[in-house]
Amino acid sequence: MDEKLHILREKAMKLPLTPGVYIMKNKQGKIIYIGKAKKLKNRVSQYFGSQNKHSVKVLKMVENVDDFDYILTDSEFEALVLEASLIKQNQPKYNILLKDDKGYSYIKVTNEPYRKISAVLQKDDENADYIGPFTSSYSVKQSVDEANKIFRLPQCNKSFPRDFKKGRPCLNFHINRCMGVCTGKISKQEYDEAVNDALDFLNGDISKIIKDLKVKMNACAENLDFENAGKYRDRIRAIENMQTKQKVVTETGDSKDVFAVAMNEKDICIAVLRYDKGRLCDSEQFFFDADKMVENIRCNFLIQYYGMNRAVPHKVLVDETFEDMELVEQHLTNVRGKKCIMTVPQKGEGLKLVNMCRENAFEKLAQKKGKTSGEIKSLEELKTLLGLEKAPEYIESYDISHTGGEDNVAGMIVFKNGKPLKRAYRTFNIKSFVGQDDYGSMREVLERRFNEYLLHKDENAEEGFGKMPDLILLDGGKGQVSAVKEVLDRMGIEVPLFGMVKDSKHKTRAITGDGGEIAINSTRSVFTLVSEIQEEVHRFSVGFHHKKHTKRGLELSLTKIDGIGDRKAQELLKIFKTIKNIKEATVLDLMQVKGINKELAEKIYDYYNNEE
Repeated sequence: MDEKLHILREKAMKLPLTPGVYIMKNKQGKIIYIGKAKKLKNRVSQYFGSQNKHSVKVLKMVENVDDFDYILTDSEFEALVLEASLIKQNQPKYNILLKDDKGYSYIKVTNEPYRKISAVLQKDDENADYIGPFTSSYSVKQSVDEANKIFRLPQCNKSFPRDFKKGRPCLNFHINRCMGVCTGKISKQEYDEAVNDALDFLNGDISKIIKDLKVKMNACAENLDFENAGKYRDRIRAIENMQTKQKVVTETGDSKDVFAVAMNEKDICIAVLRYDKGRLCDSEQFFFDADKMVENIRCNFLIQYYGMNRAVPHKVLVDETFEDMELVEQHLTNVRGKKCIMTVPQKGEGLKLVNMCRENAFEKLAQKKGKTSGEIKSLEELKTLLGLEKAPEYIESYDISHTGGEDNVAGMIVFKNGKPLKRAYRTFNIKSFVGQDDYGSMREVLERRFNEYLLHKDENAEEGFGKMPDLILLDGGKGQVSAVKEVLDRMGIEVPLFGMVKDSKHKTRAITGDGGEIAINSTRSVFTLVSEIQEEVHRFSVGFHHKKHTKRGLELSLTKIDGIGDRKAQELLKIFKTIKNIKEATVLDLMQVKGINKELAEKIYDYYNNEE
């Protein structure tokens, strides 16, 4: 054991078995990580024990630790609160760090004869009225856009009544998104009523707004004012359509926050969806460097998130259980002043919201890496399913094809970041034996492939034989895997190796390795990816086999001509491509082929033109 680790472990073993906070420091005395523990001695000593038990991220942090300090607390809960406070003060490198850089937004109502409503980031007009401030610009903009559409308020730069009848109405009027104030046909009273209803909509409960509009609609209908009754009806329908079209409106109508995490080897994205009275009022995404996030991401994030003057809701939904979840729930209850419920939904509306939040996290992470969310999600889930150390961004797959042991070939395809990389596809003619032996064929192909790797591995290639794959998938079962693993072990090649198993209908059923079969039907994105890989490698290898088999058949037909052997047959097909072209060739054309003299050219011509 390293001398420094030995000293640190000895110091850790002298700690008490009581709750507290530990503070890791580097050689310069700078705090690089802060954590809390139920039993300080057990927790801290783990860092300086067997290094084989730690993740890569923890090892990186431990390598930089030169000393540590600690603070005792009366309970684990007190340790949690103190940890959050110290992290906020010291901003350690290996902790989740949030910056409260959210600005404030306002709803602006201009002070002019025909008032307008807009979303702004600052008060830029002393004569205007403002509603706010709000912490979520997303919420403000979305709400103002909805209000303007529902109540058909103008969103142009025209000023009324100055610009009455100065030009034709814009597109919004023609698609029924603006009442057309510019036509001069809308009275001041009618316009003010629409603005007031819009402000009530922005300030109040939607159900109350609908109820009030229905009262007005019925009153107009009773007075036979069907034109205005129709306008109220249209507003009610617009509000109801807005609610039904959006997933952002929940069935229960309560306040809740939803959290989900997406990660790859380099980045972590935590997505947050915030609901107020059943409506989505904010959406946020936070990115972190995966190399610096040591452990317990969700716990540390939630404590800091609600430590930035954010209101704690009645419910907090998270995508997975995590260490200290009950303590975090207790802390949020204390901050809120009344009960906060933290759950991991397993069904119903809660599960749908968590899944939507997770999709948002994967989508944002995908945009950051230039991929789609589906590709990232499938590779991350494949990593989890197979127990890999990292997501397999570069996958090679192999299949054998032949006809009754003749024309043995193999195909190799590559999927990079979940997509086929066709320029990296390769084909192999089986050379070491004649006859049918799929295991022997697969052994030969992988040995040849990794012999090429050993020759080119120092080139740091991005693709091709000089690139070490993250995962190998064979089109076959346990026998194929065992046959190839023997070759890889002998060559010292360490790469995850699995087989793709088909059912009786030749559809992908499972993945197999040394430990038996792994079902993939329950994981939709993995099932789709593996099925696509298996179908593509089969198509590619069979296509190459058919091409070779067809060419071999053509060569055999040519070798029936006296004086034409395999080599001359290959030369003829190389030039003319098909038997049909050879039939249509003249003697002079045939003589242009290497090795074909006038006598042979005449024999070929006579053979095909005197067949009958």
